[in-house]
Amino acid sequence: MTWLEALVLGLIQGLTEFLPVSSSGHLEIGSVLLHIEASNNLLFTVIVHAATALSTVVVFRRDIAQLLVGLRDPIWNESWSFSSKIVLSMIPVGIVGVFFENEVEALFTGNMVLVGSALLLTSVLLFFTHFRKSHGKELGFLAAFLMGMAQAAAVLPGVSRSGATIATGLMLGCDKSKVTKFSFLMVLIPILGASLLKIKDYVEAPVVSSGPSFGVLLVGFLSAFIAGYLACQWMVAIVRKGKLTYFAVYCLLIGLIAISSQLL
Repeated sequence: MTWLEALVLGLIQGLTEFLPVSSSGHLEIGSVLLHIEASNNLLFTVIVHAATALSTVVVFRRDIAQLLVGLRDPIWNESWSFSSKIVLSMIPVGIVGVFFENEVEALFTGNMVLVGSALLLTSVLLFFTHFRKSHGKELGFLAAFLMGMAQAAAVLPGVSRSGATIATGLMLGCDKSKVTKFSFLMVLIPILGASLLKIKDYVEAPVVSSGPSFGVLLVGFLSAFIAGYLACQWMVAIVRKGKLTYFAVYCLLIGLIAISSQLL
């Protein structure tokens, strides 16, 4: 992988992590178009995902700071309630990560039919939000768990994590702004934790010379961070205005193109 390829893939990751179009699916498509071997792409994928997670921290830094301050109070309050919902939402993806890690990694092989089909599923979920209007309900523990289930399903390349989780929350009638903030914050610990473990494994047993160099990883990290920072703020405004159907059409078109590219 060259630095230019890392720049392009980093921008793709940063933009698509927060927009409901599946970052993993677009990284797979980008890797196929740039002829990057999937076996050499996993560490890079982890690095750029960590970059977008850090961009989330920057965007929601005030909310996170307020949450941490609230957790200093031993009495049950809004911060403890929100944190408990975050922990609950992590259970499904944690189970998938612990018990099915190898099976998940095996899906990242450049299979455009799989990616395209998953993008079509994302499209359907986004279309549903157009017909299920938000009633401003409080985001409760059941909604948090169901959003966690949607996050676990998004390990499939092509299923948008933000699209699946936000669509789930909106279809449950929860408040738009609370659903968006929860969707972005619920992924921080799983992504940062998985990234640290992968980086630790890489440091202890570096990949062969055909893997990405440090410079390439750095370029990918920086481009993903900057693009992610901008896209995260944009997505908050998009959900507030209820314009997810545009992305449903986009996922439908890209999904059909991905499938046809491998079948034709």
